[in-house]
Amino acid sequence: MAHNIELGRRGEQVAAEHLEARGMRVLDRNWRCPQGELDLVLRDGDATVFVEVKTRTGPSFGHPFEAITAVKLARLRRLALAWCEAHDAPSARIRIDAVAVHAPSASPAIVEHLEGIG
Repeated sequence: MAHNIELGRRGEQVAAEHLEARGMRVLDRNWRCPQGELDLVLRDGDATVFVEVKTRTGPSFGHPFEAITAVKLARLRRLALAWCEAHDAPSARIRIDAVAVHAPSASPAIVEHLEGIG
């Protein structure tokens, strides 16, 4: 279990650095409320972007994006609105993205970013 938590944190850090290098600004990390948790919240121009990060060390459990189901996507939408309400942020221009981090222990991480998944 501790390995999974550490892997998840590493993946979120890699994802945040990747997105910041592309001009986005991190607003929040691991934001929690009773409905769940958002991995990353960023600003991209005038959009608030809510990012689900999935990290894997290998292909044993499938591609990281396969873990983002319709149920998970619906929860992310609810969490995005909850974050906007909690931060008095406008919810007119929001986007949900996904980042897959392939992080084998002996190699540099590879990042895939999908914009506007839902």
